[in-house]
Amino acid sequence: MSAVNKKRVSIVRIIVIILICIFTFIYLVPLLFVIDTSFKPWTLIKEWPPRVFFKPSIAPYIRIFTARTVFPPGTKLTQEQIDNMTWYQKIVYYETNEEIVRIGDFPSRFANSLIVTLISTAFTIILATFSAYAFSRFNIKGKNDLLFFILATRMLPAVVVLIPVFLMFRKLGLADNQLGLIILYTAFNLSFAVWVLKGFIDEIPVEYEEAAMVDGYTRFQTFWRIIIPQSMTGIAATAVFCFIFSWNEFGFAFIMTKSRAQTIPPWLPYQMGVLGYDWAAAAAGAVLFIIPALIFTVLLRKNLVRGITFGAIRK
Repeated sequence: MSAVNKKRVSIVRIIVIILICIFTFIYLVPLLFVIDTSFKPWTLIKEWPPRVFFKPSIAPYIRIFTARTVFPPGTKLTQEQIDNMTWYQKIVYYETNEEIVRIGDFPSRFANSLIVTLISTAFTIILATFSAYAFSRFNIKGKNDLLFFILATRMLPAVVVLIPVFLMFRKLGLADNQLGLIILYTAFNLSFAVWVLKGFIDEIPVEYEEAAMVDGYTRFQTFWRIIIPQSMTGIAATAVFCFIFSWNEFGFAFIMTKSRAQTIPPWLPYQMGVLGYDWAAAAAGAVLFIIPALIFTVLLRKNLVRGITFGAIRK
């Protein structure tokens, strides 16, 4: 390659990198704005135009975890009463003149989201792995029709089945119940997971299993020791997508839950405090809500990166 061509390639590469950085920044602007808002003091929440640089406050994070009441007008606490407050009570008092009365609903809603998402994702992966292996390796009668039927469950918009599912689950006692959401999320994720995992398992040469069974392995031992390790990349990628879908799902959670099993997505938009809608506390809740999905993805990042080279082995 001539020096001129090398220079052109370098210029094009620099331009591509700059464009990627610009589009990445544009994509991250909403997230950065939410993080910025989550540290805003109460007096700056509704300021227009919004201020980007300010002295950050952790009061929004305290408010999202607590239930509060405003001190009556004209009430002035003595220095002794203020000294008897905890550090977080003082922060809230000085910023919004509120008294913390109890722990709020955020921890229980957060726990509901974790329980429902983790269990439904685990059930989905277990069922989908066995199903995908069966569809990939066995000559099942009507296999193509069954695969199409499984895929067809994702063609119908979720909003169409919201009311029928709610009526059915209420009759079964599964409304406002963690088990109900787990069953629902597992059912809706299963079709996607089966199709994705079948594609990964199809890439694994059958000769590996045949050689293992010649050596005395049973079918299940072959599945456990050959198929699972070889398809771990696909399992990890599928688990991430199923986790994110269940973690972010709003429609079913909004209709199916009210208080006991309510998750974060339908609860967070209704953070109306005694002083009005608390945008900063809602932003703080959104930031905390992002963290589990981020951690789950980071933990599986090695398998996700390996997915780039998956399928290099061919028969």
